[in-house]
Amino acid sequence: MTIEAIKDAITGLPEDAQVALAAWLNLQTMDSWDKEMQADFSASGRGHQIVEKVRAQVHTGSFRPMSEGRTQGNE
Repeated sequence: MTIEAIKDAITGLPEDAQVALAAWLNLQTMDSWDKEMQADFSASGRGHQIVEKVRAQVHTGSFRPMSEGRTQGNE
């Protein structure tokens, strides 16, 4: 089945079925994204160094919440 055939089938659905399908697709995307984020920031993930850097900053007291904004020279 092609993407075009799927699109045609979707446009032929009643509106409530389209809404239900859109909600389901959204959940699929979120689940996939959650799994990717979990893998990226796990001990062997590519974002693990960022997590460790933030933990070290918190531990040493040099961490500043994002809500405080950037300071000049730290951009």
